[in-house]
Amino acid sequence: MNRRSGLGKGLGSLIPPDTGRDSASELLEIPVSAIQANEYQPRSRFEEEALVSLTDSVRELGILQPLLVRQVGPDRYELIAGERRWRAARRAGLPTVPAVVREADNKSSLEQAVVENLHREDLNALEQAAAYQQLIDEFGMTQDQVSKRVGRSRSAVANTLRLFQLPGVVQRLVASGELSAGHARALLGSPDRAYQEALAKQIVSDGLNVRQVEDLVRDSQDQPEPEPEPKAKRNKPEVKSAAVLELEEVLGRHLDTQVQVSVGSGRGRLTVEYADVADLERIFNVIVEGRVE
Repeated sequence: MNRRSGLGKGLGSLIPPDTGRDSASELLEIPVSAIQANEYQPRSRFEEEALVSLTDSVRELGILQPLLVRQVGPDRYELIAGERRWRAARRAGLPTVPAVVREADNKSSLEQAVVENLHREDLNALEQAAAYQQLIDEFGMTQDQVSKRVGRSRSAVANTLRLFQLPGVVQRLVASGELSAGHARALLGSPDRAYQEALAKQIVSDGLNVRQVEDLVRDSQDQPEPEPEPKAKRNKPEVKSAAVLELEEVLGRHLDTQVQVSVGSGRGRLTVEYADVADLERIFNVIVEGRVE
């Protein structure tokens, strides 16, 4: 029995031959094994339940909408958009999938992947931020250019990028969906990273809404300053150089946690925070084995 393609009248009906077709695009049936994932794909998490459901649909009906790919070698293609459909096709055992082949460089490939995902199935806030940061770091775009390309306001792009200022523990709660982007933005109202972590855990345990978090952050800022200690008992605050502050930031990003460097006259101290035993094991793997989970 022939498998239904799910495309009704066939692939040719989607793009009529030689009439009004973009010369840079071509619709083909491509072997699933000839397609590779897009290294610039902003989505890093695919919900298993949704993927199982999509696989069942693909197994029954085929691919209803062509993938978007670019050719990267002889009989080799890279995804621009449609990774969920491609994964589902592999699981369903389809030998080929319909795909529009488009000429695109790395920048165009990433931009199209970001836009396609944002308009189809929302990335989580940190995945959005990672994609925006890729456009800025790797392709030299400004926040204003990013906002125009993805159809978001500049302030929305800037606020999403600010989520990287949160402690690693809080970022993981956002990535897992336990905290919403609104919760995360409310936490940024406090400069105290320890307070951000504590309040994030309270949000998860008590089910606080965004308004309640905003009120708690505001109240924490209104607390009166503690009485200063007598001068004889007051320790002189450590003044860190720009290089040390930058090192703390780089290490913190690499280990996905808060890092403090104390510089003495001779020896110094490096403090790495962890949330629990599992988080400590994760940090150990990053340091010793260079493996980021």
